[in-house]
Amino acid sequence: MQDNVEGRARVEDTPELQAYYADIAKLDAGALWTVANVIEPWEPKSTSLPMLWRYQDLRPHVLRALDLVTPERAGRRVVYMVNPGRGDTAAAVGWLYTGLQVMNPGESASAHRHSTSALRFIMEGEGAYTIVDGHKVTLGRNDFVLTPNGTWHEHGVEAGGTACIWQDGLDIPLVNALEANFFQVHPGLRQNTAFPVDDTSATYGAPALHPVGDLPHGKASPLLKYEWAPTYAALCAYAAAGGGTPADGALMRYVNPLTGGHVMPTIGAAMQRLAPGQHTSAHRHTGSAVYQCAKGAGFSIIDGKCFDWQERDIFVVPSWATHSHANASATDDAVLFQFNDLPVIEALGLYREEGV
Repeated sequence: MQDNVEGRARVEDTPELQAYYADIAKLDAGALWTVANVIEPWEPKSTSLPMLWRYQDLRPHVLRALDLVTPERAGRRVVYMVNPGRGDTAAAVGWLYTGLQVMNPGESASAHRHSTSALRFIMEGEGAYTIVDGHKVTLGRNDFVLTPNGTWHEHGVEAGGTACIWQDGLDIPLVNALEANFFQVHPGLRQNTAFPVDDTSATYGAPALHPVGDLPHGKASPLLKYEWAPTYAALCAYAAAGGGTPADGALMRYVNPLTGGHVMPTIGAAMQRLAPGQHTSAHRHTGSAVYQCAKGAGFSIIDGKCFDWQERDIFVVPSWATHSHANASATDDAVLFQFNDLPVIEALGLYREEGV
């Protein structure tokens, strides 16, 4: 869109202005009209690039890390995704970070806490667990798990399990941009498990029920694990009942069971089902998202570029990027997990969406 219109900065350079700019620069100041059209664009211009990381390419390198570093020395054994447009922030897209963490049977990583919010989406292996503020949570394939900001947390794999890989998602770039990040190692390196295993699932796992008198406490969901089986069943039931939209198919958001709001203050998450052969209509919205294919195969068209994906591939949609998704199968459904920054976008009144 052209900037040479009434109401936009249209000052032409002169020798006098160049001298003026040099003078105020010595005072660590500048003239707004020289940058106004850049810092106040007509519409969002993300520096993030649409990207796809193929799991079959990354997996050997993730497993190789098992022989190269230990959890004790690395803190966390993770291969993280780098967006060329956001390399200075370690972001996969926008202000969101993601990586693939791997652990061997019998390993455990020391406990810590930080200002950032985090999530896990389990990709492969058996016997994984996490402990969050004394609550031990078992982890299975396609389970979605929370470690809200400020909570002590540690991960491990039972001795009788197998090598496990899961996707981490955090708001590290956002919290660092706000200059509000703190990190603390647990003084004892390990937590005591003070509750029955998977107690938050037993307490808050029923989709429309929660204990009488239990009021919202804290800003994050008290349900730490959202299991795959009931999530997938809910998606299928919603689709069978005619639910969904042309732009998203059957899209359902993970919620805080006590408030109905997002699972964490800065990170939202959802699961999306595409019917056999379905191709969603193109649209765009503010807010960035990181996707993982949890089931099936298909492709997404993001700002005019086609990205083919299959199970476990990860891709990103930058803010205000035009996108649509398609299921490549004529007989089986496809399911996409996503986490996003919509809680922040919505809380600041910045959400906007339009069909294309």
